[in-house]
Amino acid sequence: MKATIKYYYNIDVDNLEENNGKYHFRWQNRDFFFVFYNRNLEELEDILLCVQNMREKGILVNDIFLNRNNSYLTKVNEYNYILMAVTNYDEIYDIFDIVNITSKLKLNSQSSKLYRNNWGNLWMQKVDYFEYQIRELGLNKIVTKDSFSYYIGLAENAISYVNNSNFKYPRENVSVVLAHRRVFYPNYKLNFMNPLSFIFDLRVRDIAEYLKAMFFEVEDTQEVLEDLKAYLKIQHLTYYEASMLYARLLYPSYYFDIYEDVMNNDRNEEDLVSIVSKCSSYELFLKEAYLEISKYAPIEKVDWLIN
Repeated sequence: MKATIKYYYNIDVDNLEENNGKYHFRWQNRDFFFVFYNRNLEELEDILLCVQNMREKGILVNDIFLNRNNSYLTKVNEYNYILMAVTNYDEIYDIFDIVNITSKLKLNSQSSKLYRNNWGNLWMQKVDYFEYQIRELGLNKIVTKDSFSYYIGLAENAISYVNNSNFKYPRENVSVVLAHRRVFYPNYKLNFMNPLSFIFDLRVRDIAEYLKAMFFEVEDTQEVLEDLKAYLKIQHLTYYEASMLYARLLYPSYYFDIYEDVMNNDRNEEDLVSIVSKCSSYELFLKEAYLEISKYAPIEKVDWLIN
């Protein structure tokens, strides 16, 4: 890979580190990452436009470099890679940073190829695929089989919640902002300012994903509830946005992300144990989150969680 970087970017790499398919090196006092391009090719133009718009607004995103062929994509063994550089990549963004950064870039029309917000249909397709997958490939995966039905049930609750919200609440004055396919905790700049993660979606998307990721990483889960309270105080959500925030908290992406890796034999299914062991605690959080959000909007109650 050193030879590839030298040939396409004229950079002499002294020490190249590989971690989960990401190649990292330092050059001219900056951190560079040579990474697999994991998006649809037709989205690249809109990703680059998004980067340009963010820079114009003073938001410092990861730099993407052209190669010797004047292309942002470099093919290695039939796969496309991109070279990015980031300064202070281990800087951490909290919930207030998320609000501040994402609110600076809004989508005024829904013509961008990065626009999402078809959660119900997407989740239904995923559930159908997961159910097929567990039947075909899950025979010897005991932990996964034992926990699978519970999380499918949560997902179905979330799907119903989205569908009911789309039917019940008007969608005027809804903010579609910069968002991410996934938000992690801790929320490092390296991931949050990675253009390959950029999408446009409801402003509550990133917050919900951040809170879910945080729940399974912190020792005191009351910290998560406090962050939710702080968010609700500073954001004036519409009834629709408040309802969709709760729907996204319901949807167990934290489980399915690991589940997919397990089914693809990229992770040991024992990694699911820490998630499953906190299911009762997360149910309590969902109840407390409902009570907090209900102070601002008359969202639907999920009886088995609240009663």
